[in-house]
Amino acid sequence: MKKTISENSLRNNRSGVAQCAIAYCILPLGILPLCAVAAERTAVLDEVVVTAPPALDPLTVRTDPKAPRQPVPAQDGADYLKNIPGFSSVRKGGTSGDPVFRGQAGSRLNLTMDGESVLGGCGMRMDPPTAYVYPESFDAITVLKGPQTVLHGGGNVAGTVLFERQPTRFATPGARGQASLMVGSFGRNDVAADAAAGTPEAYLRGNATRSDANDYTTGNGTVVHSSYTRWSGNLAAGWTPDPDTRVEITLDRSDARAAYADRSLDGAKFARDGYGFKLERLRLAPWLDKLEFQAYHNYVDHVMDNFSLRPVVPVNNFSYYQVSNPDRTTDGARLALQLIPAPQAKLTAGLDYQRNSHTLRAITRAVPINSGAAPYIDIDSKVRTPDMTFDNTGAFAELAWELGIQDRLVGGLRSDRLEVRNDKSSGSGAKASLSDRTQGAFLRYERDFVELPVALFAGIGRAERPADWWERNRDFYLKPESNTQLDLGAIWNGERLRASLSLFRAALNDYILVRDDNTARNIDASTHGLEADLVWNLARHWNLSGTLAWVHGDNRSDGVPLAQMPPLEGRFGATYDDRRFSYGALLRLVARQDRVHIGYGSIVGQDFGATSGFAVFSLNAAYRPKKGALISVGVDNLFNRHYAEHVNRAGSAVPGFDPILRLYEPGRNLWMKVNYALD
Repeated sequence: MKKTISENSLRNNRSGVAQCAIAYCILPLGILPLCAVAAERTAVLDEVVVTAPPALDPLTVRTDPKAPRQPVPAQDGADYLKNIPGFSSVRKGGTSGDPVFRGQAGSRLNLTMDGESVLGGCGMRMDPPTAYVYPESFDAITVLKGPQTVLHGGGNVAGTVLFERQPTRFATPGARGQASLMVGSFGRNDVAADAAAGTPEAYLRGNATRSDANDYTTGNGTVVHSSYTRWSGNLAAGWTPDPDTRVEITLDRSDARAAYADRSLDGAKFARDGYGFKLERLRLAPWLDKLEFQAYHNYVDHVMDNFSLRPVVPVNNFSYYQVSNPDRTTDGARLALQLIPAPQAKLTAGLDYQRNSHTLRAITRAVPINSGAAPYIDIDSKVRTPDMTFDNTGAFAELAWELGIQDRLVGGLRSDRLEVRNDKSSGSGAKASLSDRTQGAFLRYERDFVELPVALFAGIGRAERPADWWERNRDFYLKPESNTQLDLGAIWNGERLRASLSLFRAALNDYILVRDDNTARNIDASTHGLEADLVWNLARHWNLSGTLAWVHGDNRSDGVPLAQMPPLEGRFGATYDDRRFSYGALLRLVARQDRVHIGYGSIVGQDFGATSGFAVFSLNAAYRPKKGALISVGVDNLFNRHYAEHVNRAGSAVPGFDPILRLYEPGRNLWMKVNYALD
């Protein structure tokens, strides 16, 4: 269990997955080794479906987004994250859900895509950052729980999620790649491909994804307005003149169309264009092990309307055609140095900067119903109205110090200055500007036992977060909120048994509470809870697994439950795997939740009633015809259970569809996925 700081390990970030290591992931009914790819290789995927990856490092969870998993997620970031204990996803249709971790959502959860930030434009979160995440285009997803890092931006009140691509290097000239194809119920079909070619001096890597689905049907036969089509492309070109230098430029493009069952508009366009630059230099001096510089630009152009994916319903003999077209430009840069102040220590220090600006334009056309034709709507001819601009500058330093053979201290400090300019002509804070100064800090102690395969950790952290664009639209002058959190846990990493337990208690001061009447205010609140996972190698080829997640929240200012807290959830499974064939099953149990504060929540949704508990049972099987090839099949929600998640959105009246009170989950879903990797 000991993780000493050696000359080589100092060159890698502990929270990353660049080192080649065997990580054991929970399968529907057990575990199998999943190789976290080395920097010099791409993954050769030959493993079966993953349900929930366990924590093998303190407060850190990693998973492979290219692996098939059960239940089958939609092609967006939130749906992939919900398979990790502690996460929920706010459903709005078939895709573009909003991730929630330990009951915290929105900007409380930092999210980066290969080191870049992408912020959506919709005022009602039709396009959260995860709507622009295409998981299979990444090599790894890393979750850092709570305010226990300062390296990836400030305001990580709930945690940090990193969608990561590994550095591409070739020891000799060659090429490699992998691809996947999935088909399933409700017209689901996904295609993804990732290929790279190069020499020791240069490389070129490209990946592409496309996902398409029809409206899904719930367990009681209700059809939900939820169809979507999504595609993405990424191209990276790199120069590696020597083993210690990497220069890379990247280009990104993506777009989508999606139907929504929780509102009166659908998403007709989710266009993202981005480009970036990276410079990495190793071993600059005995005391300077690594220099990293990154700069990026992302532009999101989002269109919503009420006629592309649904019929227009006449009102008073007129048909009203509505189009809303927000956009957001995000520019950022980051400079980080990895220093070695002493043989037993590693210090990462640096600066980061982000500027994002939002604009909006909209058109409404009224057409008499007897005109017989839809109006011509040229949204591009309308001038955009400036909204708000955010400029944030941050400085950070994080130190890992080996105290001895068994003990380790990790700590960090961060300071941020945010400047906000409000260009609106009306509403809260119109034509005003302000600045917020926020800080973050944490200290964590870790102990590895030589005589036992166990590690213990205890950490305390504090993160402060200024109000974001969605919250300032409700009240421009909201105070920054803060979270002071205690984390305790243990990890058992034995030959036949692997388990982890993570406990937390958080004091949330000036917590930003949002009401369904479009207002927001600061309150004091608290949360506490846990996540646990266990994998037991019961016998040869047989494994048992389980996970548990629970959170309890209180609104201390009002003396009521804190809104939008997910209920107790457990997942239990068992699998048989002889390395050629595998068979598994998954049982998901979710408890009733009646601790609600109706009408209150966050920018992603508010409570609107208690929910009943439910159980969902799923099966899968897989076959490996050859190395690098995997054919997997499964059925999710085998018994066609009609159920809804507690953290949810209320249904909206959609023409041609039955009215629904809340968004219920898909019914029985059959699927098949083929993965192939060539190295």
